[in-house]
Amino acid sequence: MDIVREVGIPEIEGNLRKHMIRVPEIINKAPGIRIFGRLIKSILFSTDVAIIKNCNANAVIAVYPFTPQPVITHSIISASDVPVFCGVGGGTTTGKRVANLAMDAEFQGAIGVVVNAPTSNQTIEMIRERIDIPIVVTVVSDQTDIEARLQAGADIINISSAHKTAEMVKNIRERYPTLPIIATGGPTDETIRRTIEAGANAVTYTPPSSAEIFKSMMEKYRTQWNISEIEEATE
Repeated sequence: MDIVREVGIPEIEGNLRKHMIRVPEIINKAPGIRIFGRLIKSILFSTDVAIIKNCNANAVIAVYPFTPQPVITHSIISASDVPVFCGVGGGTTTGKRVANLAMDAEFQGAIGVVVNAPTSNQTIEMIRERIDIPIVVTVVSDQTDIEARLQAGADIINISSAHKTAEMVKNIRERYPTLPIIATGGPTDETIRRTIEAGANAVTYTPPSSAEIFKSMMEKYRTQWNISEIEEATE
């Protein structure tokens, strides 16, 4: 085991777990959201259990472009060492099915459920009646009636509006000073900084894919192999 000291905080690393995905350090500037005693600042956007298992984010947001399935939810929660916000639909999947998926996610240990932008307020109300964990409502447009979402039972707003995200965060924060806001941070430290300064409590981070990580590793292995061949040839 190696003990690494950074900014006065001791960190213990294993020899086999040094190769992991680290969220950008700038995300730690976010104030965070405390849920059931846990302070969450960085949220990994992924459903890849290998990446989820090898990342230092405070939490995971697991949403995907298919109808939510309990077996996927169970697998992600089982693999994760940190709290998981589970997607339960709201777009293609609607009504009672969404509420039932939300209940199942809570029973499996999810720290919160996430519904898509098209989710009706009636569906949010139905979920609110059945679960005791936070409902995270995704917002992609500045035309969204935030007040109606909150009245229906939303606890947290998840803003995902590409390059307009920081601006939307700022506008919503001005109207709702204490509302818990999660937002996408973008690709650079500067875009993440702008999102936090606009008022985001926590920031989602999209990691490189397993294929991208493998590509860089294979390039490194090939380089090392070629060097070894050259060294053998010159001996």
